[in-house]
Amino acid sequence: MSVLPEVTPRDEHNVKLLANVHPADWVNPEPLERYNLVVVGAGTAGLVSAAGAAGMGARVALVERHLMGGDCLNVGCVPSKTLIRAGRALADVRRAGDFGVRVPDGTRVDFAAVMERVRRVRADISPHDSARRFRDEYGVDIFLGDGRFVGADTVEVGGKRLRFERAVIATGARAVVPSIPGLAEAGFFTNETIFNLTDQPARLAVLGGGPIGCELAQTFARLGSRVTIIEKGDHFLPREDADAAAILLTAFERDGVETRLDATLERVETKAAVKELHLAAGGRQETLEADAILVGVGRAPNVEGLDLEAAGVRFGRSGVEVDDFLRTSNPRIYAAGDVCSAYKFTHAADFMARAVIQNAFFGFAGRKRASRLTIPWCTYTDPEIAHVGLYEREAAAKGVEITTFVVEMADVDRAIAEGEDEGFVKIHVKRGSDEIVGATIVARHAGEMISELTTAMIGKVGLGTLASVIHPYPTQAEAIRKAGDLFNRTRLTAGRAKLLKRYFEWRR
Repeated sequence: MSVLPEVTPRDEHNVKLLANVHPADWVNPEPLERYNLVVVGAGTAGLVSAAGAAGMGARVALVERHLMGGDCLNVGCVPSKTLIRAGRALADVRRAGDFGVRVPDGTRVDFAAVMERVRRVRADISPHDSARRFRDEYGVDIFLGDGRFVGADTVEVGGKRLRFERAVIATGARAVVPSIPGLAEAGFFTNETIFNLTDQPARLAVLGGGPIGCELAQTFARLGSRVTIIEKGDHFLPREDADAAAILLTAFERDGVETRLDATLERVETKAAVKELHLAAGGRQETLEADAILVGVGRAPNVEGLDLEAAGVRFGRSGVEVDDFLRTSNPRIYAAGDVCSAYKFTHAADFMARAVIQNAFFGFAGRKRASRLTIPWCTYTDPEIAHVGLYEREAAAKGVEITTFVVEMADVDRAIAEGEDEGFVKIHVKRGSDEIVGATIVARHAGEMISELTTAMIGKVGLGTLASVIHPYPTQAEAIRKAGDLFNRTRLTAGRAKLLKRYFEWRR
């Protein structure tokens, strides 16, 4: 029997969650003599690998030491977006007067109820990733416990040895904790523990201005915490378009998030229940008081305890080393997801796993390269920031000459009507053509809009063609069609414009 992970609080929702993703009464099966595929890690990449191979008739074993569903279900996408929805609901109530809706004074947050809903939603979704579902529907042998390699073709878990034809390492990543004097002693949260909260911190300090830090900083501020976000760079979301980050800064200020840019946390001191954060920012020293600290400064791959050396699998600080076909230094073993990729997104892990199944078993029909995946992403702040393809700086670094077309959401009728006119659609095309090479969307529903541009890039549909796609009016996605119109106007050369002018003068 595997050891039941600690998940708190142990209420009915978390009991239901554990019954699905790590059942207390689970008994690992007797291994088959040999498996076509052994998957280590039951997050998104592992689940997709196991289900994909088993669905085609392969004999599959899946090993998980903690919770099936991985970060996305348990401590990532599902709980964070559920919590974000609560913050957005309150923000909409506070803005109701802008739309002529009078809300009584005294609207308050029941934080315990907010967090209970987070746990309930997570538990309700958990059957999708459950041990019993993968055993009963897909025929996968589920082994709960610590798995480690004991040879080039063997994994051991709970004293049982699983021999394989192929294997996939899909152990994901975890939160990085910086070495800051006093931080460990003061105590802190990461994305792996913040959703255990039942009491709302009055003052929250957030370390790191990446996606996790930005999303949760804004949400906790909306829910009523006094939030300060600390970022060592000169703008939040350092990977993103600077114009997008500037809009986010304005949104933070409106929601009451205090910001510290170009700031370094030097040490933390604890005095009674108060945490004192000593910062250096802009050549000045500052002391910030907080009741809780959230660390969101990056992710580190989970390679410890796997005994990868025994399998001849090379790895480093960035994770398991793979080639463009996601194959490790051991040709029997592949890797997918956060443990080997710079793109630490659920949907990236999903499609990397699909590529692994193709390459591991059906390479004769053509192998898939990870470098050819077109991966969009979205940060779920309000407004959202979504991106696909190249940024302007990346295009310049690669020597790709581009022309950029920008439509402000303030020029889109639906966005104006909704009171959601912050943001823009920015599309980059190769100069002299309408080939889309990258795009950034800043809008309340940017994550829903970016897929149209991703589809266009994959399908080789140019921006000029998108101008001829009839979009329902009014919608915010109409901004994409407007960008296409801007491109088409550039086709009207001075000579053609002069001919057209003469033509219409003749028709008079």
